[in-house]
Amino acid sequence: MTPSPVEFASLLCSRLCHDLLSPVGALNNGLELLADETDPAMRERCMELLTESARTSANKLKFFRLAFGAGGGFGENIDVREAKSAIEGLVSDHKRIELNWIVEAEALPKAAVKAMLNIVLIATEALVRGGSLSVGAEENGGQVEIVAQLEASRILLDSEIRRVLVEGPGDVPVTPRTSAAYLVNSIARDAGGAVQVSEPTAGVMILGTVFNAR
Repeated sequence: MTPSPVEFASLLCSRLCHDLLSPVGALNNGLELLADETDPAMRERCMELLTESARTSANKLKFFRLAFGAGGGFGENIDVREAKSAIEGLVSDHKRIELNWIVEAEALPKAAVKAMLNIVLIATEALVRGGSLSVGAEENGGQVEIVAQLEASRILLDSEIRRVLVEGPGDVPVTPRTSAAYLVNSIARDAGGAVQVSEPTAGVMILGTVFNAR
């Protein structure tokens, strides 16, 4: 079931709030502990936890602003350094994921950057025990190609996310959990392209999309 623009905006807001609840909640808990703690060592530990939670919150907001919102300015293209910085911030919160950046272009269309970031979001969640994530993107001959290669001992891509990513929602309602997959599918479909997902073989899975650049 295809959501209306208002429904989809609500789903993205729900997704964002869900992902921010943990680090923001940790900030609140840390401040409460700090207010009552008198031991210097424990206060130092509280400050470390507060710093980590604040950094995680900022990283997620920076990523979601570009992946879901209108980040990147008002031009048609986005500097890939901004996308790389957002992805590095997200991956840094997944301490067991190694990021390999294979993007040589200096800028990419906004739709391409949104698709890339949401593919990365899906990929990081599929690397349940960590692993390697290689991200590539290029614009060539009027088309954009985006690829994410996952390498790990265990790769778990939810069947509903996979279905929405490749086929669209069909008769299945889009949920906050599948909202990133729906966004990627919509971007590719609206630009005359498609999304492909390989079966995990020998610990490797590839998520990719090709669509018209303009």
